[in-house]
Amino acid sequence: MALPVQRRSVNGPDDTEPPSNDPTISCRRCGREWDLGEELDAVGNQAFEQFALDHRRHTGHFPDGVATWRVECRHCPETVERIEESGAKRWAHTHVRHTNHAVTIHGTDGTERVLEP
Repeated sequence: MALPVQRRSVNGPDDTEPPSNDPTISCRRCGREWDLGEELDAVGNQAFEQFALDHRRHTGHFPDGVATWRVECRHCPETVERIEESGAKRWAHTHVRHTNHAVTIHGTDGTERVLEP
């Protein structure tokens, strides 16, 4: 999945601050754009995913351009939502292996795949 994070130079409000190359992310629903420099320093290459998940936790929606992979168990109420395909598939395979339940994997493009035990 292409992530909507971009590196760009941004000068401070009074043009005396040096340019920043920190990634940014935006949300049209909130009408804002954020610099991910702090997240990048704190969690490294997981900065985008962490920010997107935190944004959803606080606002109920993801920032622009973020779609998730969803996995739903067909037998119990277990579900999971991941930004990365690999995380969703890993959870799906683990759930099937441990519970012997079938799961449905919903892709970011609307496709569905059933994973049987």
